[in-house]
Amino acid sequence: MTVHVEGVDLKGTRACAAFNLRRTARAVTQLYDAGLREAGVRSTQYAILVAVAKAQPVSVGALAATILIDQTTMTRNLKLMETDSLIEVSARGARREKLVRLSKKGERVLARATPLWRAVQTRFVDRIGERRWAELRRALDDVAMLAAHE
Repeated sequence: MTVHVEGVDLKGTRACAAFNLRRTARAVTQLYDAGLREAGVRSTQYAILVAVAKAQPVSVGALAATILIDQTTMTRNLKLMETDSLIEVSARGARREKLVRLSKKGERVLARATPLWRAVQTRFVDRIGERRWAELRRALDDVAMLAAHE
């Protein structure tokens, strides 16, 4: 069924980059969330745990830049993860930055979640194909960089 709105040309909206990328992101997120459920984390939390583990101690701003989300959203996510004792956030230091590191519980959860993530990742890549995934990953990196610098 086609809906018409007086005075609005909706032709071409099915090709909207934002709609298509968000729809795809939701589907992939649901796939990874289901795979990580046993570890008690969602894919967004897992990505933050990995980013913290790779750079700790890391400032909230640097973490947000790494994951490409705004600092307000990052702060909100970190607050929830701190409440769940997955991370520790320092008080503001001399440079007025809060630093984030994994807690002992966060380390255990990351250790439990990583094999689950790896299994989902392997299934996903097997289904899409190694070559196609490599091409798609490069294209997604390009799109992210173009959009971030728009």
